[in-house]
Amino acid sequence: MKFLVLTTLMLMSTSVFSTTDPISLQKSQIDKAYEVAKESTLTYRRFKHSDVIQLIEKHRAHGHFAIQEIGLSAQGRSIQRLAFGSGPKAVMLWSQMHGDEATATMALFDLFNFLKAEHDGFDPVRKLIKEQTSLYFIPMLNPDGAELFQRRTAMNVDMNRDARAGKTIEGALLKAQAMSLKPQYAFNLHDQNSYYNVPGTKTPVSISLLAPAFNQARAINPVREGAMQIIAGMNRLLKQYIPNAIAKYDDEYTPRGFGDNFQSWGASTVLIESGAFAGDPEKMEIRKLNFAIILNALVEIAQGSYKNYAAQEYHDLPFNASQLHDLVLRDITVVKDGHSMAMDIAVRRTEVTQGRDYYVKGLVEDLGDLQDFYGYEEVTTGGLNFVEAKEYPAVRASSEGFTPAEAFAILKQGYASVRCAHIDPQMLHSLPLLLTSEDKKPALAQSLAVGSAATFFLAQGEQLKYAVVNGYLIDLSKDIPLNFKNKVN
Repeated sequence: MKFLVLTTLMLMSTSVFSTTDPISLQKSQIDKAYEVAKESTLTYRRFKHSDVIQLIEKHRAHGHFAIQEIGLSAQGRSIQRLAFGSGPKAVMLWSQMHGDEATATMALFDLFNFLKAEHDGFDPVRKLIKEQTSLYFIPMLNPDGAELFQRRTAMNVDMNRDARAGKTIEGALLKAQAMSLKPQYAFNLHDQNSYYNVPGTKTPVSISLLAPAFNQARAINPVREGAMQIIAGMNRLLKQYIPNAIAKYDDEYTPRGFGDNFQSWGASTVLIESGAFAGDPEKMEIRKLNFAIILNALVEIAQGSYKNYAAQEYHDLPFNASQLHDLVLRDITVVKDGHSMAMDIAVRRTEVTQGRDYYVKGLVEDLGDLQDFYGYEEVTTGGLNFVEAKEYPAVRASSEGFTPAEAFAILKQGYASVRCAHIDPQMLHSLPLLLTSEDKKPALAQSLAVGSAATFFLAQGEQLKYAVVNGYLIDLSKDIPLNFKNKVN
């Protein structure tokens, strides 16, 4: 009886797709596939080269991929290529040529799990991809940069500006792969900063797409048009997930850029830029979007169905705007040198990597008339005035036992910084205060200036309403805030 039930389930699972009609992946099907395929060991963006190698070795043991070391980075780290399929359409996909752009790398390992699975209803999809395409993946092209979670290589060169010269070890390896494999299709996988927005809105762009130009005139030949058609298919799928958060990346021709050069080398090249999604700092939702659109694109390449889309759908996408900040405070009265002025205040929080974790530095980004700019968070309450933050007069023996409730009570009194006699200067914490060692001066904003520390208060009359601590907005009338990424300073 058990065998009969299992056989019935397998027959049901393999009847999802028609054997004659083109495969058209639906959102519900992709969601189901992703739920099973998601690589559970990758839960944050700052993973290391060793983590990637460990996962690659697991896939080597299963034997579903042809795995090859294509070279070593400047610091001697192995750069690996995984190949899948034996079809006539060669496709190259590479990620993390910028070491701090890791979203698509996670999605590729999700895709690897999908490609090696069996008997889950998606066998026809894998069969199509395997028979019609030859896929070549380089999941971490800049392992030295990834180790420090920095954009550039160990030689401090932006590899994506090295396609023409080919002087970096890693860029030369990618170029050699392109010349050897001669792909008809290419996917250049990146992350963009979180301050791009859909024009005219405060909506952050979660995914931006580009068919890079291959010459200064930004001409459209069949190769580039093919990339536009692939993107049109991606856009149709993305609209089911993020209908108002999709845009095009800047299409200015970059003669040094790899995407532009791959396009000129005859590969229909798609740039995917993973943007931001509010409340998703580790980009887990955008990782899923990468999985969805890459898988869908591979299916459409395999069966040629992307050619049914009009390139005009690509042209209809808006270009990224860059009008977002982490925080915008509207119409705040500031007094300086005896003068009073109402102004808008924009704040951004920069991530600083520390090992496998990070902390933020919140700075004032701009001041003045910011009506055309937006914040992930905004304060629009009228009648608020800027108040300098103060340092708590008593020195704590240490940070041990310092609870969020205690810190919040201190903050409500107008103190934003506390000195500790004994404290680890490398300590990260989530308290709604600045913690400093006894001999350090706290980063408090004595007056507002572009580039100054974003730690101050907003008051209505004499009553404190909000605190801004290291760029984080805290409503003093609400519950204790959590989940900050602060460091002792």
